Amino acid sequence: MRIIELNEDNQAELKATLQKRSTNHFPEIEEQVGAIVDRVKKEGDAALFDYTARFDHFELNADNIRITESEIESAFSELEEEFLDTLKKAADNIRRFHEKQCRISWIDTREDGSMLGQKFTAIDKVGVYVPGGRAPLSSSVLMNIIPAKVAAVPRIVMLTPPGPGGKVDASILAAAKIAGADEIYRVGGAQAIAAMAYGTESIPQVYKICGPGNIYVALAKKAVYGQVGIDSIAGPSEILVLADETANARYVAADMLSQAEHDPMASAILVTTSKELATQVEAEIGEFLKKLDRREIMEKSLEQFGFIFVAEDMEQAIAAVNDIASEHLEIQTADPYAVMTKIRNAGAIFLGAYSSEPLGDYFAGPNHILPTNGTARFFSPLNVDDFVKKSSIICYSREALLADSDDIIRFAKKEGLTAHANSIAVRFDKEI
Repeated sequence: MRIIELNEDNQAELKATLQKRSTNHFPEIEEQVGAIVDRVKKEGDAALFDYTARFDHFELNADNIRITESEIESAFSELEEEFLDTLKKAADNIRRFHEKQCRISWIDTREDGSMLGQKFTAIDKVGVYVPGGRAPLSSSVLMNIIPAKVAAVPRIVMLTPPGPGGKVDASILAAAKIAGADEIYRVGGAQAIAAMAYGTESIPQVYKICGPGNIYVALAKKAVYGQVGIDSIAGPSEILVLADETANARYVAADMLSQAEHDPMASAILVTTSKELATQVEAEIGEFLKKLDRREIMEKSLEQFGFIFVAEDMEQAIAAVNDIASEHLEIQTADPYAVMTKIRNAGAIFLGAYSSEPLGDYFAGPNHILPTNGTARFFSPLNVDDFVKKSSIICYSREALLADSDDIIRFAKKEGLTAHANSIAVRFDKEI
């Protein structure tokens, strides 16, 4: 780890370094993904079957592409009761949190006979992508599907890549059933995103796609955006810990490594007002690396995107935190609540020594699908609103329109749109 005195120059360098992880920096992969998406659009199932054989080493066909109920039942029988209980508890926490986000349609009526309002309607079909790999993310299954279910989406389709022999991880299937997925298909990668965006003989077309994935999945979501909605184009995971001299160095080090183990491109940053804490955290990280699994991944992550910054004071530290706009922000200071009120840009904020980031990843209830790569400056965590469309409602009486007609006609004529003006004028035999 590098301990650096924080200043404007190295803060700018940090942002430039983190931006190297953006999907905009992989033109060759973007070209490959574009070819995959185009082929799936044209060939449908045939392309899916070919790509699955090539990339996942499984002979996919129309008869085995969809996960059966018996496979789901078998998944439940494979898992320990204690883990199933944990999944259900986490699901309950996530559901309760997201239920508080629900909004209802409204109408505002006025004395002149006009009515204005907003109608909330769940998206008809949503697709959820769940990555495979060495770390099955059953928590992401819950985080993506439950908000859609709370929003009352009628049809939730989940795609996930097949493992050896076509088998899908049991925890993924159990989480999908608990969360409320309606259909599950064993298809992965960029081809899965294309299948949901355009539809194939076996995979239904959806109207919005959400869920994490590798660079191929992220670029595929970018490619189909506009054909369908997407949640976001997520980058590698990141954590920023803001700490003062009261923080526990061992806790801080452990929390930084909890994100570094995700991916060699994950980022772990400490911004502190204490040089002593910085030194202690560096030492603790070294000790943890000796005994934790995924050491190679963590070391690469820290080498490329791990930093310890020492700020002159808390004001400078907070300014840096807002500028970086991290996905996860832990505040471990003497008064984390006071500091939190000054934070403007962060995906999720964890307050105090006992609110470590994995609490949010798995169990507390707030969504762990968060804005990355500085997009917390303008994006929010995945939430119920992501699965709802909003329609404006406008209803005027003759009297209400007459009262506003001259203003509307004046606006339209100023813009040179005489047909707009005429649409109002004709109702009252006015000249334009």
